Amino acid sequence: MDKLALTTRFAPSPTGLLHRGHALSALLAWRLARRSGGRFILRIEDIDVTRCRPEHEASILEDLAWLGLDWDGPVWRQSERSPVYRAALDRLVAIGVAYPCFCRRADIAAAASAPHGPEGPVYPGTCRHLAPEERARRLATETPAWRLDVAAALSVTGPLTWHDHWAGLQAVQPGGDFVIARRDIGTAYTLAVVVDDAAQGVTDVVRGVDLFEATHGQRLLQALLGLPEPRYHHHPLVLGSDGKRLAKRDAKAVGGETLRALREAGVDPARLGEQLLAMFHFDEQTLY
Repeated sequence: MDKLALTTRFAPSPTGLLHRGHALSALLAWRLARRSGGRFILRIEDIDVTRCRPEHEASILEDLAWLGLDWDGPVWRQSERSPVYRAALDRLVAIGVAYPCFCRRADIAAAASAPHGPEGPVYPGTCRHLAPEERARRLATETPAWRLDVAAALSVTGPLTWHDHWAGLQAVQPGGDFVIARRDIGTAYTLAVVVDDAAQGVTDVVRGVDLFEATHGQRLLQALLGLPEPRYHHHPLVLGSDGKRLAKRDAKAVGGETLRALREAGVDPARLGEQLLAMFHFDEQTLY
């Protein structure tokens, strides 16, 4: 691919304050775009209206400006794109690879047959086996989530692969039927991010290795929806002083790890960027 066409993105959710791990992802994506003459775009992934806050979005913009990062074009917000996600879901339903799921988390965790994966119980396929009459009856009175029938999807696409810059070629192996639309917000991260990356022309996805496994399902959705496949760059995670991965939900615990706290403490953002890149020996060669 022509490097001039390269497009990266930073796509945080405004559910809390950014930390040094977010800074690393943003810096790597920004450097990859700028040093190739490509585009760096900003997307606010605010579909979870129960947790996203305007003040957190404002803080994101302040943090990026403090880091010295700029972006190309307007900021996209997923909260403004619900009809687009619904159209993608309808297409998956129409080709017979998505089904409504009425199970709650407690039901899945309690299922004796539910195997466990790295992220907890794997959905045992309960609602995939509902009789058409039972499914129609429940749809008339309940709002379901929607899951991708992975076996049916792979029978449509055939074997698939995706490539990570550091880990190499990966065979697509989703861990089970995963949620593509939540009952409360009408879509899910996995579907929304695939649709938006394609719509924004993202060619290279730079993000933490904690999202490595999610890429299997995203690659499957890309193939089903006829969307282009980006290149992936999953980087190591920045750990807190306790040796655990940083998380926005632990903002109180990590305290000084947030970018706001570092800003207020007078930390030099250029020096912070150098330290983050040096931590994992990132240089211009490792980015491409």
